[in-house]
Amino acid sequence: MAEDKAAKQSKNEKQASKSAAPEKNGKLDAKELQSQVTKLKDQVKDLQQQLSDKDDQYLRAEAEIQNMNAHFKKERAQLLKYDGQDLAKSILPVLDNLKRALTIEVHDENGQQLKKGIQMVHDHLISALKDHGITEIEADGKPFDPTLHQAVQTVPVEGDQKAETVVKVLQAGYQLKDRVLRPAMVVVAQ
Repeated sequence: MAEDKAAKQSKNEKQASKSAAPEKNGKLDAKELQSQVTKLKDQVKDLQQQLSDKDDQYLRAEAEIQNMNAHFKKERAQLLKYDGQDLAKSILPVLDNLKRALTIEVHDENGQQLKKGIQMVHDHLISALKDHGITEIEADGKPFDPTLHQAVQTVPVEGDQKAETVVKVLQAGYQLKDRVLRPAMVVVAQ
């Protein structure tokens, strides 16, 4: 069985060498042989170049996929970090109205009870916002910062005030972690 296999292999090799090398009257022609060797070398060189090009394309595609994955992970992290931003922006006017309601003076018992209820709602809302990373921007008496404050009015410096300092907050500003949801509307001393 092994002898049959060896015989077949030997026969195949002989046929391959006969078809690869042309004979002229039983002898190999050196020019034709050299021409075939040159053609085969060119084919090998061309195939090696194609392989190199494919390797390069593969490596570039792999790098691009890794870059896309990193970009998507970063984007996903940003989305999670600032999750609820739109909801928070929608709640801010409600918080403003609660603050306005708390500034109203009341003198009767019913008004006091109502104001106490509004204060409780306000405190719970502030607590819930803080639990989710939403905080009020400190502005009153602080140096004016255009990234956190929006100056809607300027007044001359009076007494112990410093120039470029917030002297009054007209509307509170809020930020979600490090992102400003709404700048504080302020009056600035000039």
